[in-house]
Parts: sequence; structure tokens; C-alpha cells
Amino acid sequence: MTQPNHVPVQASDRVRPSALLPPPVAWYQERPAEQTELAQPRGPRFGSTGPDLGYGLKLARRLIPRLQLTEGEHEDATVAGCFACGTRRSAQFGRAPVIYDMEWAYTLWGFLGGAPDDLVSWRKRMFRGAAEHYWDQREIVDAVRLETLALTPAQVRERLGSWKELLIV
Repeated sequence: MTQPNHVPVQASDRVRPSALLPPPVAWYQERPAEQTELAQPRGPRFGSTGPDLGYGLKLARRLIPRLQLTEGEHEDATVAGCFACGTRRSAQFGRAPVIYDMEWAYTLWGFLGGAPDDLVSWRKRMFRGAAEHYWDQREIVDAVRLETLALTPAQVRERLGSWKELLIV
């Protein structure tokens, strides 16, 4: 606020002229990693975002008593890998995870029973270390075909005998 001329003002209290900044230089969006589209990038190891995905972990743990693990398979790795698949499915539909997403994931990988022997031996390699390593979880999710995400848990259970049509082997 300005002061009248008859009021004494110390030198440190005087209003100083502001420093004028130069106009900005031209900027172009041309760096290699720049996003040029409004959509999230898709592809292997990008992950998927959706609302309230953390709730899916609680749902994934609810199915632990129903799991049928073979020797050499670990509960934590199974939960981590199937949680990632279930949340991928829910994010595909743009919603928060529900119990059917987790049931779908466990059924897809044969952890709820009825898995062929060749699926069990293949999933052992896929899920080894999934509890500790994010990239292993991404590899599990990326092995699921996009059209498989639209199936219900019952449809996946019916097609489990021909599991190679559901997954990218």
C-alpha cells in the first residue's frame, strides 16, 4: 500500500521495483519419453491403474483357505501374482476390484482346483519369486490374453482344460 509523501519511510521499507523476467523461449514436446496422447500408454510391463486397487489385496487374501498349492508353491507368491491379475481385470472395466476378479485370477491359474498337470508345472516357474519381485508379477499379468479378461470365473473354469488358449505361453 502506498504511503503519503509527508510520512517518513525508512529506506528498507520503500517499495522496490519488481525485476522483470524475460519472456520464455519456445518449447516443443519432442523428448523421447513425452506422452503425446491423453490415454495411458499400454504394453508389456506398464501395469494398469484403477480405483481402490489396494482393496483387491484384502479380497485376494480372503481366498487363501481355498487354495490348492502343490509342493514348491508358496502362498505369498500365489497371492501376489493373482492379485496383480485380478486388479488388471478390474482396471480393464474401469472399476474397483471385487471378489469375482480374484476368484477369476485364482481359477485362471488353477489354484482353486482342476488344473491340468502341464499348467501346474508352467505356473510354478511363472509364480516363483512373485512375492518379492515386481517384474515377476508383471510377467504373470502380461501372460493373460486380453480377451480372457472378459470371461467370468465360471467360463474360465470350463475352459481350463485348454488353458493355452487363455494365456500367452
